[in-house]
Amino acid sequence: MASDVSASVASMPTMISKDVIVLGGGFAGVAAAQHLAGKGAEVLLIDKNNYHQFQPLHYQVATSQIGVSEVARPLREMFRRHADVRVLVSEVSAIDPVAKTVTLADGRVCQAKTLVVAVGAEANYFGIPGAEEHTYPMYTLDDALRLGAQMVSELDHADTANDASRSLDLVVVGGGATGVELAGAVADNLRSVVPTLFSPDFARATTVHLVDMVPTVLGPFSEKSQKYARAHLGELGVELRLGVGVTEVKPDGVTLADGSTIPATIIVWAGGLKASRLIAESGMPQGRGGRVDVNTELTVPGFPGVYVLGDSANITDSKGRALPQLGSVAQQSGKWAARNIHADLTGGHREPFRYRDKGIMAMIGRGAAVAEVGPGRRQIQGPLAFLAWLGVHAALLSGVWQRVGAFASWGAAYLTHNRPQVVLASDTGKPRPQ
Repeated sequence: MASDVSASVASMPTMISKDVIVLGGGFAGVAAAQHLAGKGAEVLLIDKNNYHQFQPLHYQVATSQIGVSEVARPLREMFRRHADVRVLVSEVSAIDPVAKTVTLADGRVCQAKTLVVAVGAEANYFGIPGAEEHTYPMYTLDDALRLGAQMVSELDHADTANDASRSLDLVVVGGGATGVELAGAVADNLRSVVPTLFSPDFARATTVHLVDMVPTVLGPFSEKSQKYARAHLGELGVELRLGVGVTEVKPDGVTLADGSTIPATIIVWAGGLKASRLIAESGMPQGRGGRVDVNTELTVPGFPGVYVLGDSANITDSKGRALPQLGSVAQQSGKWAARNIHADLTGGHREPFRYRDKGIMAMIGRGAAVAEVGPGRRQIQGPLAFLAWLGVHAALLSGVWQRVGAFASWGAAYLTHNRPQVVLASDTGKPRPQ
């Protein structure tokens, strides 16, 4: 009998209790944990990866302009000086916002006085047949590595085959910043790198297509910036198919709403994001994009002590306008949530989130970018915007060595036409979509 009781007790899930649990090591989660450190609360930061990833530069990893070490920084290294912040690497299987508990894949249960949910997003395929099965999404570092490895593999195969008629046609679905930056980077490689390392004929025979159902690129930008982006993409050789959506994706290309098709060796999905499945399964109210519509203090209506941030939340500014899913919004919401959580734990008062709009930027190949910065959204295009883009993104990287490495890689990539950070096929074990 005693042995049965002991076995039963041993089989019970381990309970981990903390003052604050932060789910997600992205911009929002890391910012929240960093600003709670040293404030008298025990914090548990949970992520399935042991590193923080800088998502705006994933496309540069895929196109060999920058290395993994520049965009991924170990979470434990980031919090090594903060004894009150513990990093736990584990997959989350369920969230209970009522009990403020988190169940891990190994059965352990974590409970906190305050729960911060910043679990990011995943690709939204909008129910388009074949999109999930046959495309490469561009959200995680794994996605970037897989895409980069496949592009290198296709280049190697074409070079080995020594077939002048062979081409590596690539379709990018989505005309937002991610799609534009990736299409521009690949086209830039075809102009300056592929002819030297492989074959000029092969480079000329290869085409990058950018497809979007809306009639322009870079929707949040001004018409002037959009016009510049379209013109420069055209100069790089990118074929734009705007104002017509994708209705089906097959292993060898896409079908568009007008009945036409675009053959492709590789298809990249940059067509939108939705909240993680954990949000849908948690019972929290879902709004646009499957995200949680949070209160002005970043809490969840009807769930005291629960905050939702970053790409998991629909956040508004002080005037009630919806804020975009940007790294700057996630970072600022993480810092603000930390202030409100500290107020919760010390008997203070929460304050409504006030977002400081620093502007938006997008790179469109070597020496070309668009930027709209400052309160008045001053518009800059061309080399000056390109330099501003480099400076801002370097400043946003999470560590000194990441910034040094980024500038070294950019110098080699943009000044010498070299690609020192080539993504090898062995860098990822994930197969190509079938």
